[in-house]
Amino acid sequence: MLEMLLGLSLFSIVGLIAAFYMAWNIGANDLANSMGDVVGAKALTMRQVIILAGIMNFLGAVLLGSRVTSTIGKGIIPISDMDPHMAALGALSALIAAGIWVTIATYFNLPVSTSHSIVGAMLGFGLVSVIMGNIQMGDISWKVLLQIAFGWVLSPVAGMVLGYLIFSAVRLSFIERAENIGKLEGVFRYLLICSSCYQAFSFGSNDVANAIGPVSVVMGTLGEEVPIGLLVFGGIGIVIGLSTWGYRVIYTIGEKITELTPTRGFSADIACASTVIMCSSLGLPVSTTHVLVGATIGVGLARGLQAVNLNVIRNIVYSWLLTVPVATVVAMVVYLGLIWLGL
Repeated sequence: MLEMLLGLSLFSIVGLIAAFYMAWNIGANDLANSMGDVVGAKALTMRQVIILAGIMNFLGAVLLGSRVTSTIGKGIIPISDMDPHMAALGALSALIAAGIWVTIATYFNLPVSTSHSIVGAMLGFGLVSVIMGNIQMGDISWKVLLQIAFGWVLSPVAGMVLGYLIFSAVRLSFIERAENIGKLEGVFRYLLICSSCYQAFSFGSNDVANAIGPVSVVMGTLGEEVPIGLLVFGGIGIVIGLSTWGYRVIYTIGEKITELTPTRGFSADIACASTVIMCSSLGLPVSTTHVLVGATIGVGLARGLQAVNLNVIRNIVYSWLLTVPVATVVAMVVYLGLIWLGL
């Protein structure tokens, strides 16, 4: 990693700073999602969550994070057909824009998709490129964008349905038959910790690409094997984001949507993981953020509509709807601003 840093240009260093900012946001928002239910169910303290999630997320980022980096980097915009400097400038703009939006959402305790944020930001960079005549409108991968939009609707609904069904099954099979509810919840506490660790690992393996994919364009490494130093760099940024600001979204997931216990948190985790695997097998790009929120809502609905905070859900849905258009517009403004500055 040190050798990589020593040979960087000033432009690449700026790109790394922007990538670290995005990684920090991912930790503060997305990684916090995976651990919200374990805190809400009081299975772990906030300090324990930061340590455990940090380790599992870092391992996921370093061991499997390279698999989706090139997709984020060039899956929306035909980077290879553009002037390398303009492509790098656009990718830098996307990182800055997505980071700004996620920071705003985290400030208001709203769990949003960093995947959709960076996709929206890359779209903004692409639209400016069309206006400038660097690419054609048809060169943008609209099919991928439509798949993502379809995933917005399908994944949280599927997570909600599965969360409802799984917790209903747990309640009928275990809770209503248990002689000692406290002892049962104690057993599920350990299961919840295991399922949350799995989610943290999967978050690292996927979401590190939201920071590293665009910076790969900036540094000219896209299409090559992703340097392990970049993955380590992104993993560290995500862990710092969780430890410094992740408590805001953890609080929303764990306590504001519905009251969670170990059995309920475990049901939400299993519903989330199952939905993501199902959508992946169908080739549908989905947001784990959206799925987990949907699963948590479903668990709450299994106890009755009154168990769900509808005001919080409404605000979360509004933030979802705003993510892509806001990230797109901000990226366009940032990209044009950097061009105007002569960078």
